[in-house]
Amino acid sequence: MAENSILGPQRLGPLTPLVGEWEGNVGVDLSYHNEDDETSKTTYFEKAWFKPIPKQENGKQSMEGLLYQSTAWRHGEEAMDPFHDEVGYLLWDKALGQVLRSVVFGRGIAILAGGDAQAYDKEIHLKAMLDDPTYGILQNKYLIDRAKLISFESTIRFNEDGSFTHSSDLVLKLAALGGIEMHHTDINTLYRVKQYHPSMMAK
Repeated sequence: MAENSILGPQRLGPLTPLVGEWEGNVGVDLSYHNEDDETSKTTYFEKAWFKPIPKQENGKQSMEGLLYQSTAWRHGEEAMDPFHDEVGYLLWDKALGQVLRSVVFGRGIAILAGGDAQAYDKEIHLKAMLDDPTYGILQNKYLIDRAKLISFESTIRFNEDGSFTHSSDLVLKLAALGGIEMHHTDINTLYRVKQYHPSMMAK
């Protein structure tokens, strides 16, 4: 049986393969670095986990989902403080064919992104826009003035070897660059290092 075969009732829809703990060592972050006044790439190591949560109900709406956390360290700084940390929820609305990503970043940003998805999709695409009343973006006052986040897009792709690749593209207006728009991108491939299953509990 293939490592990424999906068994059971598929209650989590396209989120099913994510359950567990993951690590990835090929991350690349392209962003503006204030201390150097330049846009450059940073490579990084990342740890993430995804844990099922109780069914979420809003009236007649019913969603299954995952609580997740992702933390990343620049290469050469693995024993130091991480340069990125986020926590959020991934939700599957089967009736509407939607996946939602509700995420909070430590820098004072909250995003609710969403997109169309079917139960066995191998790619999930999510998007949020500033001022969108449904899939939108909130950010602190300093960022609004200095590094306003305009849009957020992310993709999760499930690979044949059981790994998954996530990528994101944030469009910002940076005061340090004269208010021009720039793309802050990330990409990494993660491999499962722990499954959540009763037979694994004693290991």
